[in-house]
Amino acid sequence: MNDKPIIAMNADFRPAKSETFSFTWMHTGYYDSVSQSGGVPIMLPPMAEDDDLRRVLEQIDGLVLTGCKLDLDPIRLGFEPHPVTRPMPPRREEFDRRLAKLAYEMKIPTLAIGSGMQTLNLICGGSLFQHLSEDVYKSLCHRDSVENCLRHVIEIVPGTKMDGIYGPGEIRVNSDHHMAIDQLAPNFRVSATALDGVIEAYESISEDWWCLGTQFHPESESSSALDMQVFEAFIDGVKDQQVSGADILSFDQARRAA
Repeated sequence: MNDKPIIAMNADFRPAKSETFSFTWMHTGYYDSVSQSGGVPIMLPPMAEDDDLRRVLEQIDGLVLTGCKLDLDPIRLGFEPHPVTRPMPPRREEFDRRLAKLAYEMKIPTLAIGSGMQTLNLICGGSLFQHLSEDVYKSLCHRDSVENCLRHVIEIVPGTKMDGIYGPGEIRVNSDHHMAIDQLAPNFRVSATALDGVIEAYESISEDWWCLGTQFHPESESSSALDMQVFEAFIDGVKDQQVSGADILSFDQARRAA
């Protein structure tokens, strides 16, 4: 087992426009945070073939499902589009959905952030609110069109991965979203909420799958120094799942030999 696990991250995508060519890019904070936490980051473009994608995923140790400034398509969610909703390019959303599905099926250790957290929840059977200020009674401000570094308090559920990362006390995180989780998928449990009840973090309930989702962005320049611990816990989780998988494989091999 290599000391530094290979961590894949899905890239953002913009289609061509008039005189601008299409391009794939990534927020620097994602790969810097992975590197600084002891992983080796690689970028995944929106690949067309699932067989090719699965072949790549078989070679990695962990996955970061990245966020996006744009939204999941409300029409695909069964909503009438809200005026403030700005859907991400279909190629990006379709790839993210396929990637999340394979991550779940293959039990790849996963850190899902922002819209990545929302996508994974959808794939696993959950649902979303389209616009918090109208869908949640007395909701907090989760996105400010003027303040780019909006922060609010979250309440961490004791005994969860978030509790292990941050410990007790008041935690403030960045916030820049108007969609959020409504019904949580049965594969997950809540790890943290905002004071209005909006889910800010969840984690896998399966012992054989390390997975943490955060609605806030620990990779952002608006994050706190404590937030780097999210990536550090993720890398530790990747290594722990590698060790557990190797132990199971060794046991199976010994049983067959006997």
